[in-house]
Amino acid sequence: MRIIYMGTPDFAVAPLEAIIKAGHDIAAVVTQPDKQKGRGKEVQMTPVKQCALAHQIPVLQPVKIKEADSVEALRAYEADIFVVAAFGQLLTEEILNMPKYGCINIHASLLPAYRGAAPIQWVILNGEEKTGVTIQQMAKGLDTGDMLLKKEVMIDKKETGESLHDKLMEVGAELIVEVLPMIEKGEVCPEKQDEAMANYVSRLSKDMGKIDFSKDAVVIERLIRGLNSWPSAFTRYKGKTLKIWDADVTDKETDVLPGTVIDVTKDTIEVAAGKGTLILNSVQLEGKKRVAVKDFLLGYEVKEGMILGGEA
Repeated sequence: MRIIYMGTPDFAVAPLEAIIKAGHDIAAVVTQPDKQKGRGKEVQMTPVKQCALAHQIPVLQPVKIKEADSVEALRAYEADIFVVAAFGQLLTEEILNMPKYGCINIHASLLPAYRGAAPIQWVILNGEEKTGVTIQQMAKGLDTGDMLLKKEVMIDKKETGESLHDKLMEVGAELIVEVLPMIEKGEVCPEKQDEAMANYVSRLSKDMGKIDFSKDAVVIERLIRGLNSWPSAFTRYKGKTLKIWDADVTDKETDVLPGTVIDVTKDTIEVAAGKGTLILNSVQLEGKKRVAVKDFLLGYEVKEGMILGGEA
């Protein structure tokens, strides 16, 4: 099939590579405009643009995909189908109805659950046992279209947002090359989403990572894993931001203020939570590299009774 592929971040690269490897005709790739990043304000291409250029595929970078000139540019390619993966802009009905087979989306959850942004991280934050990828026929509305193909993925006990992202990216690549010939041959059986089972999740923000030690230790530990690698969970240590990258949970009962250090070994720091405690294994002090707690303790003093937290 002749395809226009729309995607922007790393998650969208593996499916694009898989489609190319499967021998489909990629007429063009559509991605977000280049942005300035870092202290040097260096202009960086999106991961999908880098992939497309490596394969000598034409790239479109509309500021607003819904504008007339962008719509006509899409129409000129006369594609059979548009494949979308974390593109970052909503498509109008005019665009959705443009190709012969419509537009399909690679969504990183088991729809209708976890519609919207950041489904990968939210399933960890909410303590789900499984998630997956859904290939859906796009329709008006956010992630509301019929489901064409699904695959479940179990969530490991130490799963992070980063590790789950990589798993689901590969599943998305696997499913998209499976479903395309099925669509072309008319072999798909679209399934309506049960609206009663639908829920939406919000985008991630940096302030979400601030640890509230009054919460249960299991909830905090899920926050640490879910926000790894971005935006990351953090607290305060002697006036500086201290990111927590890995922690374990105990059900130990304490009668001290949440956030209080109750034990320090050569390898770990144990901190009281609202219920249970957290054993910190890996941290990163502001301006420093991520290290194991045993290495952190070689250079920084942490004593029982110290309280972590405060304003970031």
